[in-house]
Amino acid sequence: MSRVVAIIPARYSSTRLPAKPLAMIGDTSMIVRVYSQTLAAKFFSDVIVATDDDRIFDHCVHNNVKVCMTNQHHLNGTTRCLEVAETLDLQPHDIILNVQGDEPFIQAEQLRLVISCFDKEDVQIATLCKRIYDNVENPNLVKLVKSIDNKALYFSRSAIPFHRDNHDETPIYYKHIGLYAYRFQVLKEITKLHESKLEKAEKLEQLRWLENGFSIHVKETILEALSVDTPDDLIRANEYLKTHS
Repeated sequence: MSRVVAIIPARYSSTRLPAKPLAMIGDTSMIVRVYSQTLAAKFFSDVIVATDDDRIFDHCVHNNVKVCMTNQHHLNGTTRCLEVAETLDLQPHDIILNVQGDEPFIQAEQLRLVISCFDKEDVQIATLCKRIYDNVENPNLVKLVKSIDNKALYFSRSAIPFHRDNHDETPIYYKHIGLYAYRFQVLKEITKLHESKLEKAEKLEQLRWLENGFSIHVKETILEALSVDTPDDLIRANEYLKTHS
């Protein structure tokens, strides 16, 4: 049976919300909430925060959060995940889940859903989507289109698919929920790829993988993801906590 490990990349510097992992939601920091929510799923062999910042590292240790100090020169969370994964004696078919460190209300059902993609042995990478009905023109909301067999065809900041003539049928749009899981061997392969043309255009790392022939399996969730990227998002997260605690 494959091991399943959850890694939560966390960096201190953020243009829109500096010190984001240490931002407080209620009486608990963002990173501790994400860790606790992931740990509560109870099916990971390990849950580890990956950071390159002493302040985050010390905060995790103080709060009994398992944490690993990583190199400071990672350009994204994917390579940071790999650095930690390579310390864990994993096998090629073991699974690494890259949990976004800015989703303090991530739910166990979402984590289980993305991991369930690997019930099929040929799955390389997996992620989630959710159907949306508005705000499709927002470039900060990444959309995707998928094939009949639930493989990602494309991700974009634009509204896709473009409905040119069909005004009688309600368009179907999916937003991407940025939760990724990879086979360990695949994670090692995709981190060796160079930035691609589509990735540069859209500023979306997953297009690098598609452009190089890797497949991304997609499952649909009905659960909302509440990401915290800005001070306004942090206010909304605290308001959400008040009404859901």
